[in-house]
Amino acid sequence: MALNIIQITLAILLIAAILVQARSGGLGAVFGGEGNAFRTKRGIEKKLHTTTIALAILFLGISLANVIY
Repeated sequence: MALNIIQITLAILLIAAILVQARSGGLGAVFGGEGNAFRTKRGIEKKLHTTTIALAILFLGISLANVIY
């Protein structure tokens, strides 16, 4: 039961972290209007990116533990 609650909580946090991330390309990128294809993440954007990866790994681990147990 506890694993289910943790998994649901992680799923909600992961969805929120993904939705908060800013989109770098809009409709202009579809037609080749994007000038700066490579840029580095700084500040809160980098922390949010790292947090999203950590949440995804935790979600995968809890999902596997939920299947095994």
